[in-house]
Amino acid sequence: MQLTDKNFLSLSLTTLNLAKNKIGNLGAQHLADALQHNTVTLTGLDLSGNRIGQVGTEYLADALQHNTTIITLDLSGNQISHIGTQYLADALQHNTTLTTLKLGNNPIDEDGAQYLADALQHNTTLTSLDLSGCRIGQDGAQYLANTLQHNTTLITLNLRDNRIGEIGAEYLIDALQRNTTLTSLDFSSNQIGQDGTKYFADALQHNKTLISLDLWDNGIGEVGAQYLGNALQRNTTLTNLDLSWNDIKDVGAQYLADALKHNATLTRLNLRDNRIGEVGVQYLAYALQLNTILITLDLSKNEIGQIGAQYLADALQRNKKLSTLDLSWSQIGEVGAHSLADALQHNKTLSSLGLSKNGIGAVGAQYLADALRYNTTLNALDLSWNQIGVVGVQYLADALQHNTTLTNMDLSKNEIGEIGAQYLADALQHNTTLISLDLENNGIGDVGGQYLIHALQQNTTLTKINVSGNQIGDNVMHDINEFVERNERRRKL
Repeated sequence: MQLTDKNFLSLSLTTLNLAKNKIGNLGAQHLADALQHNTVTLTGLDLSGNRIGQVGTEYLADALQHNTTIITLDLSGNQISHIGTQYLADALQHNTTLTTLKLGNNPIDEDGAQYLADALQHNTTLTSLDLSGCRIGQDGAQYLANTLQHNTTLITLNLRDNRIGEIGAEYLIDALQRNTTLTSLDFSSNQIGQDGTKYFADALQHNKTLISLDLWDNGIGEVGAQYLGNALQRNTTLTNLDLSWNDIKDVGAQYLADALKHNATLTRLNLRDNRIGEVGVQYLAYALQLNTILITLDLSKNEIGQIGAQYLADALQRNKKLSTLDLSWSQIGEVGAHSLADALQHNKTLSSLGLSKNGIGAVGAQYLADALRYNTTLNALDLSWNQIGVVGVQYLADALQHNTTLTNMDLSKNEIGEIGAQYLADALQHNTTLISLDLENNGIGDVGGQYLIHALQQNTTLTKINVSGNQIGDNVMHDINEFVERNERRRKL
């Protein structure tokens, strides 16, 4: 059926994904016509990355004024300017069903932000708005801030990468101290610096509704971390905080560690890529021994080293809450792997551990394999890019024959070759819990692929395997996929 048919939207279709299909303004017009006739089932429409400009947006906006079923609309990555945004804003003042609108990476600028802000003062249904990468600047932030003081329905707001700066941050923070509905705010990559961070910290001491705050790539630094650390000791609602890529270093880590000793609500903390060394990790590790709330901690791409790994291992033997820890790209080496492996034999809560790109080698793999024989809680382990080789993967394969909890394992880029694939294939004939295995770029070849096929003839639990980049021929790849798809079908029965 042609897209030009106004009735092409099935009476039973609930979501339609047409992302990256180059439909342009003309395609948007045909869809808009269909939307005005579909009044039964379609609730979600994804038109992202489709070169839709202001003309196509006008058609869609007009349809939104009549459609009463669409609740989610994704128009991100198009060519919608402030003029197209005005059409959408007008529609929002009349539409009473749309709850989620994604306009990320459209050049709507501050004028478009003003149109949307005006609409939000009247709209009573929109709960989620994505304006990431829309160039709204500090003026656009001010318009939205004025709206947030009055709007009582918006729950999630994404303003990532908008060149808002510290002045724009101040406008929004003033609004946050009055707003009582917004629970999630992404303000990452907005150049707010330590002064802008202070505004956020002050707001966190008073705001009682925000539960998720994303501030990555904002030049927060040590001083900004101090402001936030002090605020976290008083805040009682925030559960998720992303401070990755902010150069907080060891001193900033100390301030946050002090906060973790007292904060009773934060469950997720992302400190990725912050130049935190073993000293800063020592502060955080000690805090983890006292904290009973934090569930997820990301310390990847820091300078932890083997000594920092030892501090964290000690904490893991005492901490009773942390379930996800990412230490990827952190230079822990085989010695650090040894420390963590010892901790895993005693820890009863960690379910996911990321150790990618840490140079643990075959020796480190052996330590972790020994831990897997005894650990009964870990279900996801990332060991990609670790120079494990044939010897290291043999240790891990042996462990998989005994382990009964691991469900996801990433061994990509480890040079295991066809022999390593054989070891894993032998393990898969006995293991009944692993459901996802990543073996990308390991030089497995057709011979190694055949070993895996033989294993998959008996294994009925593996439902996802990535063997791309392994010089495996089409026929062998086809057979591997056939068996994995068979397992997936059985799982769904």
